[in-house]
Amino acid sequence: MKETFDYIFVGLGNPGPKYQKTRHNIGWLALYEFVLRNDKDFNPTDGLQAHQAKVQIGDKNILCLLPTTYMNNSGESVRAAIKKYKVPTKNIIVLVDEYNFELGKIHLKIGGSAGGHNGLKSLLFHLETDQFYKLRMGISKNFGPGELVDYVLSEFTEEEWNGELTRSILKAVKALHNIAEHGALKSMSVINSDKLV
Repeated sequence: MKETFDYIFVGLGNPGPKYQKTRHNIGWLALYEFVLRNDKDFNPTDGLQAHQAKVQIGDKNILCLLPTTYMNNSGESVRAAIKKYKVPTKNIIVLVDEYNFELGKIHLKIGGSAGGHNGLKSLLFHLETDQFYKLRMGISKNFGPGELVDYVLSEFTEEEWNGELTRSILKAVKALHNIAEHGALKSMSVINSDKLV
């Protein structure tokens, strides 16, 4: 019998040790922690150009994907997963970095533009819809004109790892559990009002 999934959670980022601890990879880091805390691990996939893990929360089966296409082509991997498992786009939750938010803030929304984010641009292009959820994770805006690329590819500081970054990742993990248990729409107000416990 073919596997079925209720949700696909996607952590955006770039593969490899060079990018592992960069700001652009905060979504990747959060999804990795979610999988780890559910006693699972990521494995390579056939045909999806991603590392994948399968997590069950209650009666919900969740496919967790870390695309290995590099950020700019993330949509290729997600489109392949949707095609393979027939998951509606409204059940896709994409974890993504957001420099307009301070580090520590997370926010869930459905629809909208890419806001200049190349990973989201790829998703919009390949999925041909904006009707998927984005769990946006703040990385702060500590850069000047023309410094965005260098900033998002810079590593988090030790102070951030020991403070707001770790708290943000744990909040995202709780948010994903909430979504799996109650649905994305019902979870939105709890997540966005920062009432996660």
